[in-house]
Amino acid sequence: MTKVACPFCYQRIDGAALWFQCLGRGDADRDGCSRRVDERRRRLAGFNAAVLPTFAPPRNQRLRPVRLAWCPDCGGRTGVRACPQCHTPLPPNFGHSSSPMIAMFGGKGTGKSVYLTVLARELRSSELRRRFGADIRMTGDRHGGQESSSTWLTQNVELMFTEHRLPDPTPPNRERRGEPLVFEWRGERRRWGRRTSYRTSYLSFHDTAGEDVGTLSGAYDLAYIGAADGLILLLDPFMLPEARERLRLPPSAIRSTEETMAVVDRLTQSLRASTGVGGGDRISKPIAVAFAKMDAFFDLLGRDHPLRQEPRPVPGYDERLGRATHEQVAALLRSWRGDDIEQHLRQNYRTFRYFCVSALGAPPDYDNALVEPGGVRPYRVDEPLLWLLSLNRFGVVPRQD
Repeated sequence: MTKVACPFCYQRIDGAALWFQCLGRGDADRDGCSRRVDERRRRLAGFNAAVLPTFAPPRNQRLRPVRLAWCPDCGGRTGVRACPQCHTPLPPNFGHSSSPMIAMFGGKGTGKSVYLTVLARELRSSELRRRFGADIRMTGDRHGGQESSSTWLTQNVELMFTEHRLPDPTPPNRERRGEPLVFEWRGERRRWGRRTSYRTSYLSFHDTAGEDVGTLSGAYDLAYIGAADGLILLLDPFMLPEARERLRLPPSAIRSTEETMAVVDRLTQSLRASTGVGGGDRISKPIAVAFAKMDAFFDLLGRDHPLRQEPRPVPGYDERLGRATHEQVAALLRSWRGDDIEQHLRQNYRTFRYFCVSALGAPPDYDNALVEPGGVRPYRVDEPLLWLLSLNRFGVVPRQD
């Protein structure tokens, strides 16, 4: 029985044994069900609004997948499927194929909210859809409201791209989990000698406050880290003393002085605890280690430096450039005396790769929380995700060597 991770609560569920959500229409003899707050959905998925009830399929329908069911309370027919754990309605194609879930992890002040906003905007762009011949769209927002993930994204995009202001730091989530950003990626799957089929994958990203991952116990609470099939580890080079000394940064640019190695080690311990990987083995989940805010180093690197190369506009992940970028970032890391980070990654992970990204494209005005006057110019923000999706275990996007 294949288990997939629910993109809203991160619990592993059987994609062929989903629940149903009532449509509230009733039948000829009964009124439809009323909306109410679902405490389980509030606790597991961070959704507070009143919703229609969910229910398990009848026992005589549990031996085979079914597309329709009748609500046991009001008798209304429904085809809306829902997660049996958090009761969140799921997209119609969910559970038909494996759906890699990508999580993001980083410490306080790393710029996760800014990076996630820009990455999500890139995913919704027509350029990326055309490049890969894919249908990429945000899903799940029809279940939202004023606190929905789409509203969060729209507000951040307006703030950064139109008003040229930076969002406030994400407040610690002490009472409940916020809704994740969930994307549906649907594309052709070509196999030699067979008819072209279509595959749908779901990507789920959750924005956490740095304080929420500031301790090991906090990291344990991030269930989506353990459920993820791949991870983007966002690191702040400003937290490396040797790198920071090469820049003239205002005090407001330093959001945290926590050692980078402490963030990396905390992720490793969380993964070992949540997946049961013992100390004698390396973690099999692939890790995209993305150094953020690299625009601060552009002048030091020079325009002709390999890390300033733009990816080729090809319908796939540029593997040649990816390998070169990995080696160049590794060399930078050694010059910043970050050898302990690489040793830790090699000793604890089977598959990892370095990336150089900039969500803004230029250093902001940290004192006034303003984007550079030229506006947001993302630099290689999608590469960590595309590398993960190009791995053989996922096969969502092709590789170009």
